[in-house]
Parts: sequence; C-alpha cells; structure tokens
Amino acid sequence: MLGRQTLTSHYWTDSLQITDADVEHLFSIMLEGETPLDSLTMARLLIEDHVRQEEARWRKRLAEGELFQPKNQYQVGQKLLFPALGFSTGKVIATRPGSNPEHGTFTVIEVQFEDGVRREFASMLASEHKLNLDNGNGDMPLDQLLQPVDVPALQREYERQVQRKLDARLQEEPDAVYAAGLWFVRSLLPKVTQGHTNLAEALLDMNGGGPLPAEDILSILDLPGEINPTLQAFALNHALYHDGRFDEVGPSGLVRWYLRRLEPEEVRHTPERLVYDPIRYDPDLLSPESVALEIEIGDECSPLPIPEDTPEQVTLTLIYPHRRAGTLPLTPALSTMFPTALEAERILITFVDGQTGDEYRGWVVRSGRYVFGLDRFYRKHKLPIGVYVHVRRTEDPGRFVVDFDAYRPRTEWITMVEPQAGHIGFQSSRRSIGAAYDDLMALGADDLERVDALWRATRDQRRSLLQTIRDILPELARLNPQSAVHAKTLYSAVNVVRRCPPGPILAALESQPEFEPVGGHYWRYSKGAS
Repeated sequence: MLGRQTLTSHYWTDSLQITDADVEHLFSIMLEGETPLDSLTMARLLIEDHVRQEEARWRKRLAEGELFQPKNQYQVGQKLLFPALGFSTGKVIATRPGSNPEHGTFTVIEVQFEDGVRREFASMLASEHKLNLDNGNGDMPLDQLLQPVDVPALQREYERQVQRKLDARLQEEPDAVYAAGLWFVRSLLPKVTQGHTNLAEALLDMNGGGPLPAEDILSILDLPGEINPTLQAFALNHALYHDGRFDEVGPSGLVRWYLRRLEPEEVRHTPERLVYDPIRYDPDLLSPESVALEIEIGDECSPLPIPEDTPEQVTLTLIYPHRRAGTLPLTPALSTMFPTALEAERILITFVDGQTGDEYRGWVVRSGRYVFGLDRFYRKHKLPIGVYVHVRRTEDPGRFVVDFDAYRPRTEWITMVEPQAGHIGFQSSRRSIGAAYDDLMALGADDLERVDALWRATRDQRRSLLQTIRDILPELARLNPQSAVHAKTLYSAVNVVRRCPPGPILAALESQPEFEPVGGHYWRYSKGAS
C-alpha cells in the first residue's frame, strides 16, 4: 500500500514505539544545547524526526529502482520496486510473450528478488489493473510521496499521545532524570552538594520559609559559571526534590520552593475537623433522587463527577468543618482550577477578596482534599455556615478571586447549635446576615468551645453514624411544625459533630425503618419503629 505512514492516526496512536534511537536523538539535542526539555517539546521533536526519517527512507527506496506498474514496459537488467510486496526490490532477468483472452497480448517479465526468489509478472498490459498507480483506488500517487508534510499540524493532533508514550519510556530509562517538569541526561547533570542545599535552606529560612524560585537560590550558590543557567536551575530543582526539607509549592508552570518545617501546621497535617474516617455503606441503597442530591451538595469526600473542562468559576456551600478550619473543600471541579505538576502535593496560591481586594495566602492540599487560608476572610465578612462561596480563575495561574453574594445585612431566623449536657441541641434565633446562603444548610454557633467539646465526645465515645443521626434528627424536627427534616439540613448538622459526606447519611435514612420519607428529601423519625 502506497502512503506515508506518519500521516496516519494508526502510526502515532497504535504502532509507534519509542526506541533507544529515539531516546539517543533527544539526548543529543539536550546535550548540544545543555538544556533540559519537557516531554511535550520532546514529543514535537520526535514527530518531526519521524517524518524526516520516513521521507529519507522513501527517497532512498525510490532511488533503487522504478516503481512496477503492469501497464509499463521493462527491459532485462532493469531494477524494479513492487509496492504490493512491501516495496521489495527485484531485477528483470527474462521476458517472454503472454496472451490471455481477457487481457489480450502482453509481456511476461521474470524477476529475481534480493532473497533469490523468482516470480513472473505481466507488463505492457493494455487492460486496467489495480497495481497501476493511476487506477483511482485511493493509493497515494507517487509524486505525492515526497511532498512536504505539514509537521505543525501533525504535532497539534498527535503530540499528547506521543507525550504519554515518551513519558512512560523515559521513566524506564536509567540515564534520564526528571525534575520540575523537565528531563535531562543523568550522567551529565551538574553536581549539587549537601553544602549547596544547606545554603538553600538558610536562604529560605531568611525569607520566612519561601516561596522562592531556583533562580533566586542559585544567586548564593557557587556553581560553575560556564554551565547553562537553565541547566543549573534544573540540577538544583532535582536536588531539592529529593531532599525532605524542601517542598515544591508552585502553581502550574512555576517552580517555587518552601521550607517544609515552616509551612502552617494545617498544611502539613490535615485539621482534625476535616478528617473523614470512611464509613462502609451500600451505594445501591441510594435512590436516583438521593444520588442527585449528593452531587448537588458537592462534598469533597463524595464520588463526584469530574468536569470535562476547567470551569472559570466554582460555587461551594460552606459546611461547619470548613468554616471552623478556615478551609474550602477541594472538590473535583475546584481541583481542576489548580493544575500543577504531578509531584506537587501542596500548592501555594493567592486568594483575592472579591469584595475588598484584600489578599490572603492560600494552600491547596491535594491529599487532604482542602484549601487552607480563608479564616480571616470568613471572619471579616461574618459568613455563616451554608453560605455560597465563589472561586474564580484569573489570568495569573497563582491568583484566584474568592467571593460571595453580598447584600445589605438583615435580621433573619437561623438554626443555632445549642450544646446540651452530653448531646447536641438546636434552636431558632434571629441573626444579622449579609450574604446569600442555602437556608437548608445554614447553621450558627455562639459557644464554639462547647461545640468543640461535643465533637470530641462523639469521637472519643466512638458513637456510630446511626446513633448520631438518632440524636440529631429529633432535635431538628422540633423546629419544624411538620416534625420533618430535610436531608441537607441533617447533613449540615451531622458535620458539626463528625465529618461525614452525604452518601452514608442518605443510605442510613433509606435503609432504616425508623426513618420515614415524607417527600422532597424530608424525613421523620419514628422512635421504636421496626
């Protein structure tokens, strides 16, 4: 089959294998420029090189002989190429007349191939034949085989597929070293000593822990001046990546270093309020309506769908654990707004107050699924539990606007947490609120120390989720004339005394006969039901 294989999707997505020769080619480019490369750049270089190599092979092959077509005449001693036989090369060693009622008279040529095999072919054939290049069967005409290829178009279409294969191959290559999104040749990596990293620690310490880029740290190190500055930064990044004293906290595309020991305690260790000890339950117990409600609530510990595209804005409903810890839930939607290299466990960002323009230092903690640093924001605006918080992207990958829907404060009825002797209680009270909120999840608490004591008691007594629901549901029901409680209200209240996503709560409601659904996600508690 005639054609440039590098022009086909199959070549790049299925048949392409990253060979030792490919790796050597990329290494030679790095060494020539003394510059580390990212895998996407190398994927583009690889695509360009494979196109060039295929063109060179075609030129060499087509120079070895004439392309065989049954309609043409050939002479003894002539070299031919046979597309239908994988472009094997053969030499015409004899000719004789041929005749067929269907095709008329023609010439039979005997061809000896390079492996010694002899075969006969029809030539000077007047009738149409599928091996003629102008037969219209879709094969690429010979004159197109060496036409210039739109390499940038190929790169745009296939670079991501090639990048994934290249990353996998380089991870297995002993002499390939990776740091800060770049690759280089390990054997030629400039040496960064313990003394250099000690100086880096001292500089970061003087700067409050960081963040600093490698370029700023290099200014106090005595690395050889003849080494490319980009390679110096790469070597330092590699050394710091493998030193537990340092943490890479830069947002997407930026490498920023911080001293791990000077990071806030709430960044190094997940605040106790946010720790969810998974509760086993059967997801099949949830009705489609309950599953939809769980997605609507958007708890970061729930199995939420991952958005296909990065949103410009994410709206979150604040529950008590995050309000108390000064954090935001790192839901899948919010997580996509904080892209970073795979190595970065924590990302240092800047929050901009959408109401005042004030700035706050924020920390994205991926393993804990939270974003820390908003306690001052919450306190300044007196935001209640249940408030809608908006997070918006900006053109700067490290800056995000945090906002809410403000209005002139007005006095409204809100459910207040009232700790009782050994258990939780609730009452309705009037409070001044100036922010839009979900009235089904809104809660208030005046005596935070007593609320914390309830949380500790629930933890220390190892009260089950079912026991917690039995405690809370009747107390909330007293505030409703119909003695019914919405599932969102119950979820918000349960999280005052223990961290729990909606799934286990909804499963308990739907599986226990003592809980009676009354429509619209409202539930009643029938004590002693069986």
